[in-house]
Amino acid sequence: MKDNSIDSFFKNNTSTVVKQLLYVFILFPLIVFGQKEIIPGSKDINTKYIKPEKSLYTVYYVKGTEWKNMGSLTYDIVTANNQLTLNNTFTPKDNGKPTTRISTADAQTLKAVSYTDETKNAKLNLNFGETITGNFYSKKTKKDKKLKLKPTVEYFDFNWTDHLIGTLPLDVGYKARFPQFYYNDESNVLVEYYTIKEVKSFIYNSPRTGKHDTWLVSVLEESTKGIYNYIIDKKDRRLWQREMSMANGMWEITVNEELDYQPIKNKFNKEEAVQQISNGNSVIIGTAYARSDSGKRLGGLVNTAKKQYAPKGTEITLFPSSAYYEEWVEVNKKIRKQKKMPEVPLNSDFGYSVKKSKVYDDQGHFEFADLMPGTYVVMVSFDFTNSYNYSYVSGYTNYYNYFGYQGSTTNYGTARQAYTDKANIEKRVTIEKDGDKKEVNLKEM
Repeated sequence: MKDNSIDSFFKNNTSTVVKQLLYVFILFPLIVFGQKEIIPGSKDINTKYIKPEKSLYTVYYVKGTEWKNMGSLTYDIVTANNQLTLNNTFTPKDNGKPTTRISTADAQTLKAVSYTDETKNAKLNLNFGETITGNFYSKKTKKDKKLKLKPTVEYFDFNWTDHLIGTLPLDVGYKARFPQFYYNDESNVLVEYYTIKEVKSFIYNSPRTGKHDTWLVSVLEESTKGIYNYIIDKKDRRLWQREMSMANGMWEITVNEELDYQPIKNKFNKEEAVQQISNGNSVIIGTAYARSDSGKRLGGLVNTAKKQYAPKGTEITLFPSSAYYEEWVEVNKKIRKQKKMPEVPLNSDFGYSVKKSKVYDDQGHFEFADLMPGTYVVMVSFDFTNSYNYSYVSGYTNYYNYFGYQGSTTNYGTARQAYTDKANIEKRVTIEKDGDKKEVNLKEM
């Protein structure tokens, strides 16, 4: 009987080193290709975890303890006609031109359907099938290249990798391998393989929502040996953070900003707020000033100035008060007291409810028109100069007679001192009925 074993292959080889090397080269393909391979339509893929929603990330370059903010990354997923479309937009920190990639895949299998992007140097569009067709336009050479590509294996569009990993049955010890398509005009390699090397439990601490049970998934890019670490929520498969190794000890770390985080239960009504500040017949007129002579002290002496008017041109802010705004104020007050997490930002549409006016003279006068009945918050902030009188010891007068020193008296002088202060004033004003004219003093006491 013919012996085809590996040991028989080494039977007459006297070099232990050679034998060990041959073992490695023979067994390596068995180790790699023996792993579970994930391709579009694999039973391990559960696309229910890919939700049609928008998510926001901040991208950092990190080396040692230095974190440099590079910009923001937005994933916007929509579903239609049994397809998922991912709009991936990166906006540089320096307000440079955003880069957008749009990728469509089958909603059940994640099989690639189409892809388009435009960068500083090129435009690319692809239609996926047994043959990938499309065109590549170089802005440098001004040449348009028609593409007909035929990968020899099934693959995922690289744009979906961050979401693909979250669809898998992650658990301690889970391992798999998947192919990723990426077009590079300077390379003939169309598909690269990635290996999930390790999955383990991890506690992710969000500055907004606290601790979360997650999976820490380590992925190896086989051709470059690059390392990717994904922190994925165990419950809803949210991607909390992605880390990508770079050259010279640098890492790119992408952090989820929890765009959906909104602890304010009351909803902001944009349309109602816009109408309230523009569709009425009421007005608010007023004066903005500080009154520092009413108790503010410096060096134990009271400021002698009377009214400190807001300078001409000072901006006055007005917006309707609402259940949403009042709750926002209270929530942030608690956050500041606890000192555990950042404050909650106002709704991104809140600016539509804000009306601006300016002080039009030297006596701090301002006015607002076209207001509907309701309660309004009126705010102003301005710098002003205070002055105060104080006394000081200017010297002593000594008295002498025939018998010598008889005593002394203290001599006092007076002076005036000035200093810069800041007034921050907020007041609520209520208009009872349409057509009212409300007069108000914005004063800091």
